[in-house]
Amino acid sequence: MTPADLARYDREHVWHAFTQMQDYEPLLIERGAGSWLVDVDGKRYLDGSASMWCNVHGHRHPRLDAALAAQAAKVAHTTNLGLSNPTTVEFARRLVEIAPRGLEKVFFSGDGSSAIETALKMAFQFWRQAEPAEEHRTRFIAIGEAYHGDTLGAIGVGGVDRFTAMFAPLTFQALRLPSPGGPCPASGRPAPSLDESLAALDRLLVAHAGTVAALIMEPLVQAAAGIYVHPAGFLSGVRDLTRRHGVLLILDEVATGFGRTGTMFACEHEQVVPDFLCLAKGLTAGYLPMAATLTTEQVWNAFLGSHAERRTFFHGHTYGGNPLAAAVGIASLDVFRDEGVLQSLSPKIARLRQHVDRLARLDHVGAVRQCGLMAGLDLVADRAAGTAYPWEEKRGTRACLAARRHGALLRQLGDVVVIMPPLSISLDEIDLLAAATEAGIRAATEA
Repeated sequence: MTPADLARYDREHVWHAFTQMQDYEPLLIERGAGSWLVDVDGKRYLDGSASMWCNVHGHRHPRLDAALAAQAAKVAHTTNLGLSNPTTVEFARRLVEIAPRGLEKVFFSGDGSSAIETALKMAFQFWRQAEPAEEHRTRFIAIGEAYHGDTLGAIGVGGVDRFTAMFAPLTFQALRLPSPGGPCPASGRPAPSLDESLAALDRLLVAHAGTVAALIMEPLVQAAAGIYVHPAGFLSGVRDLTRRHGVLLILDEVATGFGRTGTMFACEHEQVVPDFLCLAKGLTAGYLPMAATLTTEQVWNAFLGSHAERRTFFHGHTYGGNPLAAAVGIASLDVFRDEGVLQSLSPKIARLRQHVDRLARLDHVGAVRQCGLMAGLDLVADRAAGTAYPWEEKRGTRACLAARRHGALLRQLGDVVVIMPPLSISLDEIDLLAAATEAGIRAATEA
C-alpha cells in the first residue's frame, strides 16, 4: 500500500487512544533507530516522548533485537496459569534482585493498568485472609490528580477528572489526599507544603482507621498529572504514616521506574520499600507489552492454603509472563548493567535542566517541573497573572504538532508540554529536542 492508502485506512479503521478522531491527521511511523523514528515518507523525528514513556535504550538496540529473535526460535508464548517458562522464571529472579529488599514475589500481567488492578485486588483480598482478618479494610487512599490507568479499578484510584469523571458511576471512589506536587485544579490554590500534606494524611488515616486497605501513589513525580514533582521527604513520610497506621503502600512506578528519575526505581531516592511495586512501560524497554506487580512474603503467605479454603488469587492474564517479553526484559537489565545506563544519566539530566530553565523564560511558559529525564512546561496566556488559556484552544496540542514540523515528537497533557526522551538520548540530541520544543511553543503561543 502507498502512504496515502495507509493514511486513508488509518483514518477509516483505527480508533486511536486519547484521540478525537474527527480531528485526527495520520502520522505513520515505519521504523526507528536510537532516539529517532522515521515515517512512511522518510521524515525523521526525535522521539521526545519515548514512544509514550516506555522506550529506554532507544529503538532497534542490537542486544534487545537479538534476545527477541533468540526466544522466538524457542517458543513465543506459553501460559503462566499453572505452567512456567525458563525465561519467565529468570526474569522474575532478575527483577527480585534489583527491586527494593523484601519484594520477592512477582505477578506478571500485560500493561500498567493491569499491574495496578493486580495490586488493588491483592491488597483487598489480603485483609480478608490475614490473621486475624480485617474485612472492614475496603477503602483506598490516592493522591489528587493521580493517574493509574484506564481500567475500572485504576479509574477508582485515579484523580484526573478529564480522564475519569465519565466512568465514575461504574467504579468506587478513593479517599483523596491533595497533591503536594501541583496546584489544586478546582481552586487554583498552591500545592500544600510537605508538613501540611503529611498532617492531612495523618488526619485521613485517623478518620478512617481500620477501613483503609492501602494507599497508592506514584513516587516522587505524578507523570500524567502534568509532571507534578513532590517535595523531598513526602514519599518517606507517607511510608512512615502507612506503617504507623497499619496500611499497605502501593507504589505505581509504571512511568517512574527503570531509570526515568535517575535511579532504577524512584523509591530508591528516599530508601522506601513498599508493600507492592507496580511496573510496566520500561519493563521491556518499550519492545513488548508486559507488566509486573512485586510484593512481599507477608502478602504471599495470606494466599496460601488448601484448595477447599479458596485462598487463591483468582486473577490472571492470557499473556502474563510472556517469554518473548521476558527475554527482552532480561536483555534490558543486562544493558543497564553492562552499558552503565544509570551512571550516564547525570549529565543528560543536567543538560535537560538547562534547557527547561531557559524555556521557562518564554513569555507564555508558566511553571516548569523536572524530575530526572521527565519535564513538564505549562503554557499560559499571561505568565505574570498566571492566567490559563481556554482549554478549547488546545495550545498544548498545537505546540506538539508544531514541534513535529521541526523534527520532534512530543506529547501534551492538556496545556502541559511534556519532554520525556529515551534514556539513551545524547547531549546533542537533547539540544535538538529542546530547540524543536521551543519552536513548537512559540508557534502555538505567539500567533
